[in-house]
Amino acid sequence: MAVGPTLGAHREEEWGRRIALVSVGLGVVLAVAKIWTGLAARSTAVVSDGFESAGDVLSSAIVYGGLLLASKPPDAEHPYGHGRYETLSGLAVGALLLLTGFCIFWNGLTHLGEHEAIAGFAIYPLLAAVVLKSALSYTKFRIGRTIASTALNADAWHDVTDLVSTAIAIAATLLSLLDPARFGIADRIGAMVIGMIIFALSLRVVHGVTGQLLDTMPEPEKMAAIREVAAKVPGTLGIEKCFARRTGLRYHVDLHLEVDPEMTVRESHEVAAEVKHRLKDQLGWIADVLVHVEPAHAYSVESDALNSRAGSAVV
Repeated sequence: MAVGPTLGAHREEEWGRRIALVSVGLGVVLAVAKIWTGLAARSTAVVSDGFESAGDVLSSAIVYGGLLLASKPPDAEHPYGHGRYETLSGLAVGALLLLTGFCIFWNGLTHLGEHEAIAGFAIYPLLAAVVLKSALSYTKFRIGRTIASTALNADAWHDVTDLVSTAIAIAATLLSLLDPARFGIADRIGAMVIGMIIFALSLRVVHGVTGQLLDTMPEPEKMAAIREVAAKVPGTLGIEKCFARRTGLRYHVDLHLEVDPEMTVRESHEVAAEVKHRLKDQLGWIADVLVHVEPAHAYSVESDALNSRAGSAVV
C-alpha cells in the first residue's frame, strides 16, 4: 500500500527525533573521552574539541526537544500548531555555537604563550570522532533536507564544525608530537582556529533561522509547485496572489483563487475546498491552506464584451 505524503512526513519527523536522541548519546561518549584524554595528555586543542563536543550534546538535546514540541497538534491557543518550537530550537543551537566558538578562541588566546609536552594517546579519541561524526552528520543532513527541519540542519552543521575542529585538533596534536620544541604552540593555535570556525558557522545558522522567523517566502520551486497544483483543479481560472510562511517543519499557504464570477457561493466553495485538499494531499510540506475566492477579472471583462456584442446584434 502506498504511503501518503503526510504519513511519510510524520515518519520522517519520527526519524528526526530518533537521530537527535542518538546524537545526544554519542556526543556524551565523545565529549567525555576527548576532555578526559586531553587533560591526561595535556593537549589544549583536544580539550577544546571535547568542549565543542559537549556543546554538541546540548544542541542535540535542544533539537530533540524542539522536534518533540513541534509535533504537537494545533489547539485552541495555537491554531497554527507548535512548529515555531522547531525554529526556536534551531536559533538556540546557533546561539550555542556562537558562544562556544568565542569561549574556545578566548581560552586559546589567553594561554597562547603556554605549552606542554603532549602524550601520543591524545590522538585516539579524535580519530574515532572523525569516523562517527562523519556518519552522523551525513544522516542528519539527509533527514533534515527530507523533512525541511531547521533544527536538524543546524545540528548537522554543528557536527560539521565538530569534524572541522577535530581535524584541526589532529593536525595541531601531530605537529606538537613531531617536534615539541618548534611546534609546541601549535596546540594553542589549533584551539583558537577551532573557535573561529565554530563562530563563523554559527552566523550561518542564525542567519537562516532568522529568515524563517521573519516569514521569508519559500524558494521559487515551492511557490511554483503550489500554483501548478491549484491551477489544475477544475473551475480554477487563475491565481491572483499566493503567499506562504513557514511554521516549523511545514508551511501555511494563503491563496487568492480566481473563479467564474457567475458561479454560486456553493460552487466556488467546492472549488476552493478541492484546491485545499489537493495541495495538502500532493505537497506533504504544506500544513494548511487558506483560500480566498475572487471573480476572475479577465473572464468578467471578456464575458461583458461578448454580451454587449450579442445585445447589439439582437437590436
